[in-house]
Order: sequence, then structure tokens, then C-alpha cells
Amino acid sequence: MLVDRNEDPVASPGLARGRAGDSSEARLLDPRALVAHQAVLYRVARKLCPSHQEAEDLVQDTFAQVLARPRVLRGGEDLPYLLRALRNTHTTGRRIAARLPSMRSVPSEEPVAAVDVPATVEARRLIGAIAAAPRAYRDAIVAVDLLGLSYEEAARRLRTRKATINSRVFRGRAHVARILDGG
Repeated sequence: MLVDRNEDPVASPGLARGRAGDSSEARLLDPRALVAHQAVLYRVARKLCPSHQEAEDLVQDTFAQVLARPRVLRGGEDLPYLLRALRNTHTTGRRIAARLPSMRSVPSEEPVAAVDVPATVEARRLIGAIAAAPRAYRDAIVAVDLLGLSYEEAARRLRTRKATINSRVFRGRAHVARILDGG
């Protein structure tokens, strides 16, 4: 059932009933109420994150997720829902970070040779090669290789099948490699 954002959620018969057999009322989360819970969310985020900057980012990301679309709450309070959203946002961020290549440097046994081309120029070449790929390949490469999405997540977001993402990533990487090799 679609709910008009301007409609009073408690007065709406569909929202007032809640789930079948659930006697609690349903209502829309009031975005203005988020500020009242910010301090509690920050304290919880501080326990989850190693630095206060990351905790602030986590709270901000949680608010962005919650405010992205209207949320219907069943029950009395906003805080339990917001704490669950905070935990889910943290878990999702950790999963994505785990899939990304590590940013730590690996010690080398050989001395580092002078590099002819700065890394930023190489990165620009790579980005240019990805941009030159056909749109379907480019979208798949960006989703999997740059954003770190799993093949299933990429398929869901690009509204296609996982097998299609597999082939697009494979073909897209080959296309980018040909461009970088000069062919």
C-alpha cells in the first residue's frame, strides 16, 4: 500500500493497523526527531569505530540511509530502529571494506626502482580506459572492481542476472586491458 507523505500516518487506516495480529500502531519516522537521538547514536558508534571521525561518519551515513526514503515504524520508539540501522550500516561498511583491496603497502625484498610515470597518471589512464569501455561493461567493472560489490549485489543494482555480470566483468576487463596495452 502506498502512503502519501503528506498524509497523517496515524490517521491512515492502513498504517494504524500495523501487521496482521499486531496491535501496535504504525507511523512514519519523523526526520526532525533524529537530532534528539544523535548523541546516543554517536556513543554507540564510538564503541564500534576506532576513531571519533569514523564514528561521526557512521552516524551521518546512518542518517543518510534512514532519510533516503520514508520509514514506517511499528511500535512506540524511534531509538531501537535507529540503533538497528546504525548497526546494519556499520556491518555493511565493514563487508564492503573487506572486499576492497588492502591499502597497506607490502614490504618488498627488492629496492624500489625509480618510476617513469607517476601513479596518478597511471590511474588516469586506467580510469580513461574504463570510461572508454561500452556502457554495459563499464557499469559492471565499476560496480565490482571499483565499488567492491559482490556479483550478486551488482546484478541486483544493475537489474540483471549474476551470469550477465560475470560475462560483462570478464569482457570489460579484457577491453580495458586492450586499451591499456595500446591495442
